[in-house]
Amino acid sequence: MRKALVVWGGWQGHEPEQCAHIVAELLREDDFTVEVTGDLGAFGSPTLAKADLLVPIITGEKLEKEHATALVEAVRGGLGLAGHHGALATSFKESAPFRYVSGVTWVAHPGNIIDFRVAVTRQNDPVMEGIPDFDYRSEQYYLHYDPTVEILATTTFTGAYDPAARNVVMPVVFKRHFGAGRIFYSALGHVAAEFDHPYMPLILRRGLSWAARQ
Repeated sequence: MRKALVVWGGWQGHEPEQCAHIVAELLREDDFTVEVTGDLGAFGSPTLAKADLLVPIITGEKLEKEHATALVEAVRGGLGLAGHHGALATSFKESAPFRYVSGVTWVAHPGNIIDFRVAVTRQNDPVMEGIPDFDYRSEQYYLHYDPTVEILATTTFTGAYDPAARNVVMPVVFKRHFGAGRIFYSALGHVAAEFDHPYMPLILRRGLSWAARQ
């Protein structure tokens, strides 16, 4: 049975603890054994090396340099890394090694909570299979992302809230490889209530399973 470690923390506006327990249930539905913790010391724990998947649901915070280095090598060796919305994109923004391995950094969400459209660009990918383009209400994330990502879904900025972003097509869902490890990211899921959307948790559940150690 695959093992997942879900670590929550940081800014409470993203409801990290609530989201962590929802994500844990998604993982259990796919036969993972799951440990959920609010202790950031888990990044330096032997538990990390034994896991098949790490899901940090963390906004902000600081990652110790030696923990960051160990995490990069763990993912390079096959540990899966996955997250949604603030997870990965806003986690440990001062850590260059974490930015390197996660492949994504949040920089803006013009208009804050708005309605936008998600376009599925890889409908033949198992993560997105059977999912049509759909409307979504949340923060429309403007991201800086690694050139190696495989983009599975996008959104287009209208420029209504910031003319500088007009017609920019931005990834919403992507996956990538890092050595033997796999990374998955979905920008959807600002707060726990968004897990009630018909497609948001399905995309995340599939992505988590894909990212786990093979």
